[in-house]
Amino acid sequence: MGKLCLGTAQFGFNYGINNKTGQPSKQNVFEMLDYAIENGIEYLDTATAYGEAEEIIGEYIEKRNLNKKINIISKLKPNTINEISNDNRNIIRDQIKGSLKRLNVDVLDGYLLHTPTNFYNESTIEELLQCKKDGLVKNIGVSIYEVEHALDVVSCQKIDYIQIPYSVFDQRLNNTNFFEIAKKNNIEVFARSAFIQGLILMDNNAIPHNLEIAKKYLETFDEIVKCYNISRGEAAMLFSYNNSNIDYLVFGVDNLEQLKQNIDLINAKINFKECMNQLLANFKNVEKNIIIPSLWAK
Repeated sequence: MGKLCLGTAQFGFNYGINNKTGQPSKQNVFEMLDYAIENGIEYLDTATAYGEAEEIIGEYIEKRNLNKKINIISKLKPNTINEISNDNRNIIRDQIKGSLKRLNVDVLDGYLLHTPTNFYNESTIEELLQCKKDGLVKNIGVSIYEVEHALDVVSCQKIDYIQIPYSVFDQRLNNTNFFEIAKKNNIEVFARSAFIQGLILMDNNAIPHNLEIAKKYLETFDEIVKCYNISRGEAAMLFSYNNSNIDYLVFGVDNLEQLKQNIDLINAKINFKECMNQLLANFKNVEKNIIIPSLWAK
């Protein structure tokens, strides 16, 4: 399971348009984490902005004595730094130390800017590099949403990790030389949003009015995956997982059963090549107001 990274937004608050069960209990989170680790998942993706997620993970790590046995990636809280200022050093360092304390770990495997435009503030990158040098973090990076930000980040010689949205419906970066540049600069690519916060998993009749336009894509998606006897969810996960340019797939789950199903899916080693080629061909240019949740009209 070396390519899987368990996302933890669901652990901290009610997350996802298709989440019908709400935030899982602490006991359920612990059960999911136990199962993930027992089945070879070595990376967790979290953030200060994910409600109680860091605290819950920290309590789990303390009770299981896992301080040095799990790789954790966290993120700077949005709207924390002044992008105009050239002196955000103390803010960034304090934020990292806060995450370390809440997570009960000595060092973070990765620390990302949650606001992509923070990347353009020189003092911010300099302080992240200094925190890396000082042993607070092993890798630094940026979580992006827009293509232009992704290209700028991977063209930089100072970044180790980049987290991108990538899914059946969001193939924007395939139409650029992003993956080629990332590989050339030894930047590891983490892909998130395979399910677009649950939109891809929704029954067509449950699609809200503001996302009515998504129905035509979901109907085409259904026609394709039906030919291969797999579900939308399975196809969505395999689509990202089977992209050889992606180093880690960040995926979230609402409950233990979902986690088991996802791990079983990867272990099954389904021949996905033909289905993937059809999905690549049919969804090259889906509208941004479908693939970017922050643009969903209310």
